[in-house]
Amino acid sequence: MAQITVLDQNTIDKIAAGEVIERPASVVKELLENAIDAQATAITVEIRDGGISLIRVTDNGCGIPKEEVPVAFLRHSTSKIKSVEDLFTVASLGFRGEALSSIAAVSQVELITKTPRQLSGVRYQIQGGKERSLEEVGAPEGTTFVVRNLFYNTPARQKFLKTAQTEGSHVAALVEKIAMSHPDISVRFIQNNQNKLHTSGNHNLKDIIYTVFGREIAANLLPARGGQEIMQVQGFVGKPVIARSNRNFENYYINGRYIRSTLVAKAIEEAYKPFMMQHKYPFVLLHLTVEPEYLDVNVHPTKMELRFREPERIYGIIFQAVSEALSKKELIPQVELNRPAGEPKKQGFHGREEPRPEPFEVKRQRELSCKTPPVCQVVAERGPSWNTGAEERDGGGKVCGGPREAMPSGSFRQQGPVLPEFSGSAPYGAAAPDSPEPSGAVPPGASGGQTEEKQLDLFEEKLLEPKSRLRHKLIGQLFDTYWLVEFSDHLYIIDQHAAHEKILYERTVASLKNREYTSQMVNPPIILTLRSEEQVLLEKYMGYFTGIGFEIEHFGGREYAVRAIPDNLFSIARKELLMEILDNLSDDIFKGNPDMIYEKVASMSCKAAVKGNSRLFPGEADHLIDELLELENPYACPHGRPTIISMSRRELEKKFKRIV
Repeated sequence: MAQITVLDQNTIDKIAAGEVIERPASVVKELLENAIDAQATAITVEIRDGGISLIRVTDNGCGIPKEEVPVAFLRHSTSKIKSVEDLFTVASLGFRGEALSSIAAVSQVELITKTPRQLSGVRYQIQGGKERSLEEVGAPEGTTFVVRNLFYNTPARQKFLKTAQTEGSHVAALVEKIAMSHPDISVRFIQNNQNKLHTSGNHNLKDIIYTVFGREIAANLLPARGGQEIMQVQGFVGKPVIARSNRNFENYYINGRYIRSTLVAKAIEEAYKPFMMQHKYPFVLLHLTVEPEYLDVNVHPTKMELRFREPERIYGIIFQAVSEALSKKELIPQVELNRPAGEPKKQGFHGREEPRPEPFEVKRQRELSCKTPPVCQVVAERGPSWNTGAEERDGGGKVCGGPREAMPSGSFRQQGPVLPEFSGSAPYGAAAPDSPEPSGAVPPGASGGQTEEKQLDLFEEKLLEPKSRLRHKLIGQLFDTYWLVEFSDHLYIIDQHAAHEKILYERTVASLKNREYTSQMVNPPIILTLRSEEQVLLEKYMGYFTGIGFEIEHFGGREYAVRAIPDNLFSIARKELLMEILDNLSDDIFKGNPDMIYEKVASMSCKAAVKGNSRLFPGEADHLIDELLELENPYACPHGRPTIISMSRRELEKKFKRIV
């Protein structure tokens, strides 16, 4: 057996550094969090070669007193907590006291800092955990960290770093996330001497969303607010039309801390489930303010994970806030046909689409046909968000400028809400929004081939309001599958199969919750072979299964016999259905939540819906629409596919060249 010895301090420091510092982005994260904890209002992050050769973080915070500078680089030295009791009420982002010592152990660090009370600043150099110099220098108030040659003394760790471009992208993504966590702080990011991001710190969260994610995302946001005494939720959720194929656009912060949480993600995705296609994930940016005693942040060295004291309650608050935000709007996708079929989309920075330039002939024809060419030319180039005075819209859809008149700053001559200009720096090219309330309207210039469809947002009239029902004009059935309805200058196309699925789903959920069910015997019975964990779950929730029409009894050993099922599932009764329900019940989040059982059974019952390529009579279609009117969320089937899409009259007239 090998001899047991105590490791030397140098090895201990490098092992500890490996727990906190994985790559350049880890260094930036720790330094940014320290700057935020120092009450900085402006922070600049600069990197070169992906942060491998240089990382510089400068802030205007409170600084570090001269006598405390060397102590700050010792392990477990911190100003955030004093005793173990403080761990239960931690309000700062950092508290372990490991960040600076870990960074200094694997790099060459230079610190320049000055407090408001000091006449001069301090310059401190430390390399590989060993102090090199401490001297007074002239410096502004705040702190600057310069980290050079990361992992210079641990070449084995350096080999596992990716290319400079890849490491730089990780740093950029991290800076964006932290900038969104604190809209009250101006954050600037410089990569290889190029400005990549600059937020204004004006407390406007939507400005930052526009700057980071672009016009399309900012134009399709809904405000989300809610909470109880233990937690408050505020932020924005994206409309289903801007869903993505991964969870990269799910951003949520707890007490200003960017984290990853299975519970929070599950609550968000379950709230979106009735509105979105399967295997699609929403855009959200939520700030969650939780009472510190309900959190355990001392779970992981990087502080990316935490635990909740009452997870079911936290889950319910988040779920309700997101659900209410989505339920306030009529979320009917509006189809646009701006881009010719087969024409590829141009991709900009971060994969965002860039608007297609307007053809010169179309632009020139519009300019020549205007009554006052100089003003109209400005409108064409800048868009209607610029103060141009009164406008006239002729029968051909052209906008012409009239006499200039005094207008309040930030107001527009345009129907529907738009995103106002942003006076701060917007490094990705266009102005950022300043409107406190988001809308479904696309900002000026955003539609030029940028998206194929957007979310319809009718402020005056809604298709599925009871008072609008008498004005529906049923045109007919298309391809024995789709019903065409004319209403309020829009053509609505209803998928009869998706609509009927939604109706059956909601009807089944209601009947199960109200105990309105009948059972159907199964002969021979369905035999389930369960593992020990599944047996425990089945016994625990047996009352729920029995309450909705199942008859299940122990068959000996690990086998259970299903002798009766709800009658509406008789034609699709399968062993896989019951096993799928049990698998979902194994998730800790859903323990004690019988609604999940109801929803799973109801989602299976919708297989009885009328199919496509089935001719319906107009009376049947009218009845289908009447039933949709009664639903709380009629816009998507249980699988997330839209039940209704829309095309505006203006869009049709553009395709027939009635307007230019």
